[in-house]
Amino acid sequence: MDRILEQNLLYDFYGELLTEHQQRVYEDAVYNDMSLSEIAGEQGISRQGVHDLIKRCDKILQDYESKLHLVERFMAAKEKIGEIEQLTAEDTTDPEERMRRIRELSRSLLKEW
Repeated sequence: MDRILEQNLLYDFYGELLTEHQQRVYEDAVYNDMSLSEIAGEQGISRQGVHDLIKRCDKILQDYESKLHLVERFMAAKEKIGEIEQLTAEDTTDPEERMRRIRELSRSLLKEW
């Protein structure tokens, strides 16, 4: 997964667990694509302070993911749903086999969540 997508997903799942200040700085860097200098000027802190804060936020978000695995589970569910959609759209395989696989995938999804 590329870094920007990973940062976005981690923030989507765990961003509310950061302080308001951390959220503002992280959103400016990741979502608003502002430079460290721009954020520093807006927040009244040094450029190095912004850099350190973003790194600290990245680590905090990664730590939450390593404990809770919500992004990992979301990506696995998304993949299974994509497979279900593909199975419902195709008509080249045996219908009974398709339905068996769809049921298997849906049970797996329900079990995981």
